[in-house]
Amino acid sequence: MSWLLKLVRIFKDKELRKKIFFVLGLLIVFRIAAHIPLPGVDLIALRNFFSDNSILGLLNIFSGGGLTNFSIVALGIGPYITASIIFQLLAMIVPKLEEMSKEGESGQKKINQYTRLLTVPLAMLSGYGMIKLLQQSGRGIISQLSAFDYLTTVIILTTGTIFLMWLGELISEKKIGNGISLIIFAGIVSGIPNAVGNILKDVFVGGFDPTNLDNIIVFLVIAVFTVAGVVYITEGQRNIPVSYAKRVRGIRMYGGFDSHLPLKVNQAGMIPIIFAISLIMFPSLIAQLALRAESDIIVKIAELVQRLFQPDGLVYGILYFILVVAFTYFYTAIIFHPQQIAENLQKQGGFVPGMRPGRQTADYLGNVSSHIMLAGALSLGIVAILPLIVGPATDVSNMAISGASLLIVVSVVIETVKQIESQLEMRNYDEF
Repeated sequence: MSWLLKLVRIFKDKELRKKIFFVLGLLIVFRIAAHIPLPGVDLIALRNFFSDNSILGLLNIFSGGGLTNFSIVALGIGPYITASIIFQLLAMIVPKLEEMSKEGESGQKKINQYTRLLTVPLAMLSGYGMIKLLQQSGRGIISQLSAFDYLTTVIILTTGTIFLMWLGELISEKKIGNGISLIIFAGIVSGIPNAVGNILKDVFVGGFDPTNLDNIIVFLVIAVFTVAGVVYITEGQRNIPVSYAKRVRGIRMYGGFDSHLPLKVNQAGMIPIIFAISLIMFPSLIAQLALRAESDIIVKIAELVQRLFQPDGLVYGILYFILVVAFTYFYTAIIFHPQQIAENLQKQGGFVPGMRPGRQTADYLGNVSSHIMLAGALSLGIVAILPLIVGPATDVSNMAISGASLLIVVSVVIETVKQIESQLEMRNYDEF
């Protein structure tokens, strides 16, 4: 009943209640925008194209669900995420950006501004590429456009991405979860009722089949255990004991207490899956564009690439798993700096028992992180390829939620709940 008491406390707090309703209102605005289609699009042909192409279905997840309607926000916040990833990588190799990232809030504001500026050309390129892809699908989804119509459509799609980026920042300012993650979350959740309806249709349409019902039950049991596993891995951490030496200043003594340094099993979150999907979708999207080429050799190569990178194929599953594991190590190396942590501990008079301050502490933290990262990387990889395992095992063709979506949903819920609880604790402290 503790969760019920917390819920009552949340809605009793006027300021917190306003923030929650404000965030919900912005998410509703996003869902309304996702249902405003651009003119000149055959929506029935578009949805049939998406239902036949699992790669585009994955792309639709990270667009926030706007691609299936080819709405004014069809590109979602994908270009913004790509721009953020680019600057995170550049911060490792460009000294000026690295210094800027260490300047605290002021430096982060500059990087955020550069990220917004880079989002514009990326969105324009993505919009143009998506229009060409739909035109070359051979299904009459988009009629032939004049140069002016091309430019207008690309500008509308780019504006939609900037609009969602602005909504995401407004949500983040309220400290009720991360705005970008919540927009993706809203897109995923909005598609669940339709997916569940498709599953029930498989069971009951054309006569009741007990075999299908058994498969659904097995699927639900696997889903429950998977959610529990994702929560366990997301919340799992290794606590490194840290002691702080006593310091005497004047007649007063400071310090002399024990604490711990938490190292999360999954420090990278859902970023490795986003990296892996972006990379593994690229060959299929290029092959889709090349299918209507005039050269027979190019068409045959494109068909081969499409067969190899079918989302339910063995090659796709193996590559996807390897990429997720590799990107988990790569991204953790970007965000986790044991040498910097060791220096900060030393400055604050802290030390890991049995370890010398400085280099030895940094090496120890790096080794511990590498060991626990293996569990986090393998778990992410398994979650990513979960549909490839569960689908054939349960014979359920319409999965309500993919492995990547599941991780996003669970991570966003946990992060949002923690932020709301922290605000409650702050208010309790102020009252006290």
